[in-house]
Amino acid sequence: MQAIANKMLERNPNARIKYVTSETFVNDYVNSIRRGSQEQFRNEYRNLDALLVDDIQFFASKDETQLEFFNTFNALHDNNKQIVLTADQNPKQIPNLTERLVSRFVWGVPVEITSPGTETRIAILQSKAEEEHMEVPNEVLELIASKVNTNVRELEGALMRVRVFADLNHQPMTPQIAAEALQGMGFADNTPALTIDLIQKEVAQFFNINQSDILGKKRSKNIVVPRQIAMFLSRELTDNSLPKIGSEFGGKDHTTVMHAIEKIEANLKTDEKLNRDLQQLRQRMQ
Repeated sequence: MQAIANKMLERNPNARIKYVTSETFVNDYVNSIRRGSQEQFRNEYRNLDALLVDDIQFFASKDETQLEFFNTFNALHDNNKQIVLTADQNPKQIPNLTERLVSRFVWGVPVEITSPGTETRIAILQSKAEEEHMEVPNEVLELIASKVNTNVRELEGALMRVRVFADLNHQPMTPQIAAEALQGMGFADNTPALTIDLIQKEVAQFFNINQSDILGKKRSKNIVVPRQIAMFLSRELTDNSLPKIGSEFGGKDHTTVMHAIEKIEANLKTDEKLNRDLQQLRQRMQ
């Protein structure tokens, strides 16, 4: 979000940009009601070139705030202004979000941001090392990238931890020192990463079918449901994107994966056996 705002300012230094969390928007709106300054609030949020709001899923169940944001969204959109929103899930999957907001949110271009791949993680670490004027051997960067696969902040934090640990022990940064330093962060275990292939094998074994059935095109119920469950768990338990999951299931389209996930989510609301099966599968893969 900050990178988007910075790029906008680079193109137009006079751009009026506001970047807030959804919590800040809610607090600003509530305070404006308390102070009787709603007009000032609206001027602040609607006379912009770009509004960037983080974690919009927290608007759920806040009816008055949703109405205010709906009107703010419309005012900016009608004036051809830029709106950038983030959430931890697809707008259609956010519970208690009004339909009119969902319809507005899907007007734009939805982009799924997954965890960075190994090469990207190494590049991020190299960039951080250069920024901090650190000389870090490639094998150390590769080790950190292999252990930390969550987000940029944890990657950079792991690198700085290795640096401090090496300094305190008067040792050069080596893979051995890095591994020792990362033990305190819980990243140094040898537990194999959960993969789509492993999930497919576990689901196939659980339902007494072959992995090839899950990857194939058979449409019988005893195959389709396990296939959908495997897709659902691949989405839930790994950082892979929908297109990547689809490619691992015999080259299926990402919309097929999305349909499978939505089908399982819907059935979970009423199917107790499905809930039990998923719980058992999660436990087997921990």
